Amino acid sequence: MSTNSEQRGGFTSYFGAVAAAVGSAVGLGNIWRFPYIAGEYGGGAFIMLYLIFVFGLGVPIMIGEFVIGRRSGRNAMGAFRVLSPKHKGWLGIGILAVITCVIIYSFYSVVAGWTIEYTWLSCTNGLAGKEASEISEAFTSFIQHPYLPILFQGLLVFLTGAVVIGGVQKGIEKFTKIVMPVLFFIMLLLCVRSLTLPGSKEGMSFLFKPEFGNLTATGVLAAMGQAIFSLSIGAGLLITYGSYVRKEDNMMSSCFFIASADTTIALLAGIAIFPAVFTFGLSPASGPSLVFETLPNVFNNMPMGQFFAILFFVLLALAAITTTISLLEVIVLWVVEELHLKRTSATIITSLVIFALGALCSLSLGTLKDFTILGYTFFDACDKLTATYLMPIGALAVTVYLGWFYKKEDVLDEVSNHGTLKTWYIKLFYFVLRYIAPIVLTVILITGSLGIAG
Repeated sequence: MSTNSEQRGGFTSYFGAVAAAVGSAVGLGNIWRFPYIAGEYGGGAFIMLYLIFVFGLGVPIMIGEFVIGRRSGRNAMGAFRVLSPKHKGWLGIGILAVITCVIIYSFYSVVAGWTIEYTWLSCTNGLAGKEASEISEAFTSFIQHPYLPILFQGLLVFLTGAVVIGGVQKGIEKFTKIVMPVLFFIMLLLCVRSLTLPGSKEGMSFLFKPEFGNLTATGVLAAMGQAIFSLSIGAGLLITYGSYVRKEDNMMSSCFFIASADTTIALLAGIAIFPAVFTFGLSPASGPSLVFETLPNVFNNMPMGQFFAILFFVLLALAAITTTISLLEVIVLWVVEELHLKRTSATIITSLVIFALGALCSLSLGTLKDFTILGYTFFDACDKLTATYLMPIGALAVTVYLGWFYKKEDVLDEVSNHGTLKTWYIKLFYFVLRYIAPIVLTVILITGSLGIAG
């Protein structure tokens, strides 16, 4: 089962593989959602629980997805054909992963396009001198515009496709090896500036002070869900990237590093954002409101605000693009290996499909807002379907497959690099994969379906 033939390509270095995987995990959710829910559900208490879920549950599932990818050396669907040729039903996991990526990329590209627009506004000082209400109205007017958001979404899709069309080594690896250190450096600069503001103490208290009384059952479920979804589990991203990982690389150390980097960036985002929010007496609201309405008001009131606004929205745009690259690669690799198209053709066709679906998502926030699916706009329906159902089902299917149907000896052989690594954690890893992970993922699926963990 060859992983990286010369024709297929693969990551040329350990750092390249890790940078790409970290890029797939780090996205917009790290920068606005994690810090907010951490502060809301107990600060330091939530973070401690989150870390337990990340390293006790998320990392073992990550390793499992890497096992499928590297062992097979194929795309998210082809992997199961190689590993279980006599049981075609498992191909459904891969098909589900590809569908999930198509839907996520469609609506995510819309929000990612907003980051490009706001980078441009920051560079041109387009929000300077506006009151908070004017900034809010400008954001609402922009996302409801019939074609402007679609233009920026199209630019985002084009930039993503340009990287993926270059292949694994010259495209994805080269891009992420440059961008991820830049992203981290920008984040550090923003943190240093934020910690010099008068509200830094209150902001840090909101984020890190343990408030066990606020750690409700909903908070526990939120920590559980955030840990799983932040690591890009259940959408075929890690299977795809795993298929490019070299046989000699240590998957355990890779996954621990990826999880650590993802969590670090999420915490740094909180340090960068909340001292500024509290300094200027604003509400640490969740979601796009925080990023596109609240923070521009902060920058307007901050010395050298335009400079830091540019840094922040460049950071957002880079984080968004590293995620869309991984989403597109899952789809493109499937098209290349299953439909036998060349990478260039596969990337162009796939990007056009995504652009069309994304345009519908964008229009559903304005022109087509009255068209709903079970009460949801097309944008919200895509978000709800993937986060609540498709990703948990995909992750659950992977853990059941590896824990109960695929040969234990083969799983452990791949994790230990054919016995060359003395891995003390293998028995614990397999226990979590077989028993703990399916139970937790089932809980996430049920609570999400019932709207308990929302």
